[in-house]
Amino acid sequence: MNVQQFLIVVEKANRGYSAYSPDLPGCISTGKTRKEAETNMHEAIGLHVAGMIKEGLPIPAPTASAALVLQEIPPRRKGYSQSASERQASARGRTAARRPRT
Repeated sequence: MNVQQFLIVVEKANRGYSAYSPDLPGCISTGKTRKEAETNMHEAIGLHVAGMIKEGLPIPAPTASAALVLQEIPPRRKGYSQSASERQASARGRTAARRPRT
């Protein structure tokens, strides 16, 4: 039996966690907890690979890797400009305030 190690990425979502593997496009999973998302992703990879074998598709060799990068973030200064998401939220609020009521 050939064993391959696939990187999975787990991200916090609105109501739990989502996971995917960069080496297996379309293979995704979710879970209420990080552990559940990882467990579900393990099962999803097995099903995904089994489906690829059944369809006669090649199983991609894992090539993705990950690294953690430490970055010092300076504190915000007084008068510091808003982040892009803060500007978008402000713009949405202004747009909603300008819309005429029907």
